[in-house]
Amino acid sequence: MLVPVILSGGSGTRLWPVSREAMPKPFMKLGSPHSLLQRTLIRALPLADAGCAAVVTNQEYFFKTRDEIAALPQARGLAITQLLEPVGRNTAPALTLAALAMDSSGSDAVMLIMPADHVIRDGAAFRRAVGQAAALADAGAVVTFGIVPDRPETGYGY
Repeated sequence: MLVPVILSGGSGTRLWPVSREAMPKPFMKLGSPHSLLQRTLIRALPLADAGCAAVVTNQEYFFKTRDEIAALPQARGLAITQLLEPVGRNTAPALTLAALAMDSSGSDAVMLIMPADHVIRDGAAFRRAVGQAAALADAGAVVTFGIVPDRPETGYGY
């Protein structure tokens, strides 16, 4: 079973002053009538086996996230869980929260972890890549997506 897990939060510093703590990137509408979070949900929900997905966010964004989800016709009737962090602490704790939630539900799901602030234009290529990755993960592999770095960047940890 494949369960999309969307990481949605941030401190609003990367695109300041447009993005700010009260309105971080996932809630921004950049060249689309949908926010980045909504675009990620639209991309992820067709891949969700059994209609299950999760959004990990800061508890401060609970209502905004709920409203963003509710505004999408694609989300109606699906089980989209919000996992709330009391304080944003970066990717590893958010992933741990999602993994613990999946484990406590008794699910042996493959998690498709996605940040809510990416723009992916080729949806068909994305779905093919996820399908290939899911098959590898079902066989026990850990699969990551990314870009090949062309320079050192401390913002990405290298």
